[in-house]
Amino acid sequence: MQLTYNGKDYDIVIEKKRGQKNTYIRVKKDMKITVTTGFFTSERFIENLIRDHYDRVCRMIDFQETKKHNNLGFFYLGKQYVVVYCDQKEITFNENKVYLPHDFDIDKWYKKQAKQLFLDRLNMNYDKFTKKIPYPSLKIRKMTSRWGVCNIRTHEITLNLELIKRDVAYLDYVIIHEMSHLIHGDHSAAFWKLVGDNMPNYKKYREEMKEF
Repeated sequence: MQLTYNGKDYDIVIEKKRGQKNTYIRVKKDMKITVTTGFFTSERFIENLIRDHYDRVCRMIDFQETKKHNNLGFFYLGKQYVVVYCDQKEITFNENKVYLPHDFDIDKWYKKQAKQLFLDRLNMNYDKFTKKIPYPSLKIRKMTSRWGVCNIRTHEITLNLELIKRDVAYLDYVIIHEMSHLIHGDHSAAFWKLVGDNMPNYKKYREEMKEF
């Protein structure tokens, strides 16, 4: 089963599960349309469901295509570069290209850059924070589903290494978001007010980050 949109065919994968009461349609990172449904749901029902929700499925495809585009290639501090592999020992940049050794460990280089930058931005935002909070320790690691994590008990903030690829404004937003959890452990109205007090335009960055 496939869905055609903008001249491209997208595979539809049906996942039937015992005890599943509802039917859900999702477009995953691999661009497959996944339908999760009950064990006895008929194929005709699924075909009709997708037809009836064609526009919504197409919007999900557009969203995933945008995310895919925004993560292809080499990004550093908000700029995308064309990768050129060559016989040299160090990484070098020009306006639009990055020159890499053939055996270059990109994640290791990203982490080295992030270590100082993330700490500098943490300190800057901590010094300007509108509430008195304990100084948080910092960890950096690659995460697949979260931009940041705050351990309220240990006062430790973990930042996603992927933030090194984006403009520092997004890094600042995540830092402020996690520091705000040291006052409010939930996502209540009071929490978002505190985030807004420290970054009035946070909603812009929060919305844009959905496309990364």
